[in-house]
Amino acid sequence: MKLPLIDYRQFRLSRLNTPQFRHLKLLLFWPIFSLVFCYLENYRPTVYYAPMRCALDHWIPFCKWFVIPYAFWFLFVGGMLLYTLFYNIPAFRRMMWFIILTYSFALVTYLLFPNCQHLRPTLLGGDLLTRFTAKLYAADTNTNVCPSIHVIGSFAVYFAARDIRRFRAKGWRLGFLTMAVLISLSTVFLKQHSVLDVLAGLAVCAAAYPLIYRVPAGAASLIPAGGLGRKRFPEL
Repeated sequence: MKLPLIDYRQFRLSRLNTPQFRHLKLLLFWPIFSLVFCYLENYRPTVYYAPMRCALDHWIPFCKWFVIPYAFWFLFVGGMLLYTLFYNIPAFRRMMWFIILTYSFALVTYLLFPNCQHLRPTLLGGDLLTRFTAKLYAADTNTNVCPSIHVIGSFAVYFAARDIRRFRAKGWRLGFLTMAVLISLSTVFLKQHSVLDVLAGLAVCAAAYPLIYRVPAGAASLIPAGGLGRKRFPEL
């Protein structure tokens, strides 16, 4: 099995700013994001939430089977972060900067434009998948849905896969793209999101992609250490 590029057993807090470990500072985004998102979901003072809906939402049926790719999203994103953290630090940095940029934009949108959806069906009893979906509904509020973070995170993984030589074969690319699309579709077939949320998520990804993965070489000096552009780092 391929050995990790860095022996993280040697990590100490005192070494966080060293070239070997400073990329780990990007992980600090996750607790910050979680705290802000938790506040917006559960502790924000009562405000008016704009319902997100369009005519196409009513033509899309609820389908319990999509809870599988929807739940797989957590492994999809976490798995790619772990892989790049151990085996491709430049790809890890670019993926994290993509997530930081897009997720932060989503949080600002939720703050300035509170939104929600009222598309969920009432689920009582049923088989395992239906009960699991009902528990998902109970654990996750119907607010802060546009743009969809599920969509953004899925394509963050796909773009990271394209950034890694090992995954550039057509089969790998098709597999990652298929999963990103299935997860995005799952958000509307589970009635967790409106089609508008998905389109907004795709628009955010389209805007952020060139900023992270297509930064001109001349702009490299403006990129934070551990940076954004492909030309900032050699392929590992």
